[in-house]
Amino acid sequence: MVDVFEHAIEGIITAFREERNMKCHTVATVGMSFLGWFTGISAVEWALLVLCFGLVIGAEMVNTAIERTVDLAMPDRHPLAKAAKDVAAGAVLIAAMTSVVVGGIIFLPRLAIICHSVLF
Repeated sequence: MVDVFEHAIEGIITAFREERNMKCHTVATVGMSFLGWFTGISAVEWALLVLCFGLVIGAEMVNTAIERTVDLAMPDRHPLAKAAKDVAAGAVLIAAMTSVVVGGIIFLPRLAIICHSVLF
């Protein structure tokens, strides 16, 4: 059982070290966490944000695994290899866009109130 966790943690570390997009997702996660703290979101809103963080980072890791597997199996260009990579990238895009919508639903009303109180 320990080996399973060791391999999983090694995979997480590898993804964060080697994938540029993971760094971008990490910055976004930290930024949204700060915004959540600053605006005082509810426990349910925190739960939704954490689910979004996990969804996007998990999708990015699956995308990375698919890309590396395809590259290993098919070093030359092939339409099926391209399709596999494109579909995996599309999954990340859907996860990210869903997270943007959830973030908008949570934060836009709060930010509008803050802006209104500052401006008026």
